[in-house]
Amino acid sequence: MNLLTILTNIFTFLAESSVGDGLKAIGAGIAVFTGFGAAIGEGNVAAHAVDAIARQPEKAGYIRLTMLIGQAVSETTGLYGFVIAILLIFM
Repeated sequence: MNLLTILTNIFTFLAESSVGDGLKAIGAGIAVFTGFGAAIGEGNVAAHAVDAIARQPEKAGYIRLTMLIGQAVSETTGLYGFVIAILLIFM
């Protein structure tokens, strides 16, 4: 495939799409960024849990359980953003 064919395909796609399609793609990209926030939050929770277990090893079970619940709640934020991005693209 040469450069002219690639450019022709790109311009044909752009001519057939509307502004709404571009805005949907931008919105989906923004919605996917919720995964970054969830990842940062989960890393922060895990770091503090390890610190707490190091201070009180006898409470490791309770700390681990609380950490897992917190990470599960945090992960749902990223999943909601992913679902919204999929809905924006295909609906």
